[in-house]
Amino acid sequence: MSAHNGHLPGIRKDFISDYDGLAGQWWDPRGALAPLGWIARARADYVPAARHDGALLLDIACGGGLFGPHAVAKGYRAVGADLSELSLREARRHGYAETVRADAAGLPFGDASFDVVTAGQCLEHVPDPFAVVAEACRVLRPGGTLVVDTIADTRAARFVSVTLAENVPIPGHPPRGTHDHRLFVNRERLVRAARLHGVELRLHGLRPRLRDMARYAAGRLEAVRIVRTKSTSVLYLGAGTKK
Repeated sequence: MSAHNGHLPGIRKDFISDYDGLAGQWWDPRGALAPLGWIARARADYVPAARHDGALLLDIACGGGLFGPHAVAKGYRAVGADLSELSLREARRHGYAETVRADAAGLPFGDASFDVVTAGQCLEHVPDPFAVVAEACRVLRPGGTLVVDTIADTRAARFVSVTLAENVPIPGHPPRGTHDHRLFVNRERLVRAARLHGVELRLHGLRPRLRDMARYAAGRLEAVRIVRTKSTSVLYLGAGTKK
């Protein structure tokens, strides 16, 4: 387990440069960012259909806009926030009505501005994920839905997400150094942080469908389905409604 407190020594602060360098691969089905698209599709299952015209969804750390088509299909006007301007350019081509260059821990939006807030695969890249959760809850309207997914701070997650994922030479694997296991997110602290700001998260485990992974690696499939699993010890998602 990590002692994640936002003040760990030697933590990189330039992950944004990685994503700037990969900005051209956001929509490449066999590129380094392909798994983020698979997870975005799974994340959409936890977002309810829009209840009214003009409903707003904020996608924190939207990257190249992988969640945009899913948000639009659910009936939302999607707003994307990210630090990478190169990625935001891609997002604007994929369904986002508005994009904003912003730090996830200091969002430039008023309280209770959005019907849904999503934060996918970003909490494990920031020094204080709980500050990001606090901001997500702040800009979420009462009755609105928060959906976050990230990597657990466990030995199993370190093995799967770093040792295996970054070193097995198959399509879709992230470059070495993409993840710092010390930033992986404690599940109990995540739930407490959301609860403190009015959202009771329910956690769900996620994993790639193994048969799909084999076919994808062999070049016989263009995307891998992400399925639910009882274990939240590697990849997990939290969803909840703001009081």
